[in-house]
Amino acid sequence: MRRFLCTTAIALTVAVLAGCESGSDASSGAGSAAGASGVAAPGVPAAGPGTPGEVAADRQVVQTGSVTVAVEDPAEGSRRVSELVEAAGGRVDQRTEQAATGEEEDGDGRAAADLVVRVPTDALTGVLADLDELGDVGAVSVSRSDVTATAVDLDARISALQTSAARLQGLMDGAGSTADLLAAEKALSERQEELESLQSQRALLADQVALATLTIHLDPVGVAPSGGPDGFLEALGTGWRALLTTLGAVFVVLGVVLPWVVVAALLTAAVLVPLRLVRRRAAAAAVPPPA
Repeated sequence: MRRFLCTTAIALTVAVLAGCESGSDASSGAGSAAGASGVAAPGVPAAGPGTPGEVAADRQVVQTGSVTVAVEDPAEGSRRVSELVEAAGGRVDQRTEQAATGEEEDGDGRAAADLVVRVPTDALTGVLADLDELGDVGAVSVSRSDVTATAVDLDARISALQTSAARLQGLMDGAGSTADLLAAEKALSERQEELESLQSQRALLADQVALATLTIHLDPVGVAPSGGPDGFLEALGTGWRALLTTLGAVFVVLGVVLPWVVVAALLTAAVLVPLRLVRRRAAAAAVPPPA
């Protein structure tokens, strides 16, 4: 009888303990589900503002822009832009300069310079403001692209591959046969190759987020920007500079043509004056004397 009572008591104790553990597991599962969905479970206090659960992830934004600047000397302006970018903590990825060739009918012969620079994203506004001191800033375009989802996806895939590679390394250490070891090595090689590719993509994305890409085109003063002036004063200034440039070109052409005009006039006079004298003498000899 005593043995039966002891057995019954032990069974009841085990049942009570099992019920408590299942209740605690259910409560923790509900709390986890509530945390994932953003809704607090009954009986669980909601996370207040400022807690880690409520802090949004940092946004990953890629910024690109382009700007056109009219300067006196595009080559000198290109050098000053390079110094400006390096002073802001950036770098010059591409720099192209074109000297004037004197054939500007289609605009291909004028001096110009093009740069592709990378500047810190927080310094982009300051660099654009500093460009206004180098010359007349024309068309400006800045675009922003949110790549937060791509960055989070890459981070998750990299973490999963690192965990998988660690597990495969453990399997290789405890492999009981050569076949198991070769299979684990093959799988680990594939994981590492994919992991390196994802890490390269993530590094490139991080570089694009950290440094904005800015394309700068430098034109000589007096050439209207491709987008045209934005207002009357800007159009007036552009027209005045174009007039001065045109007058300068006209004076240059006159300086080149004037010696040829003088030589041609002298040759013409040397030919026409003797002809007129001969004609006058012939006409005078043909007139009959008076009766």
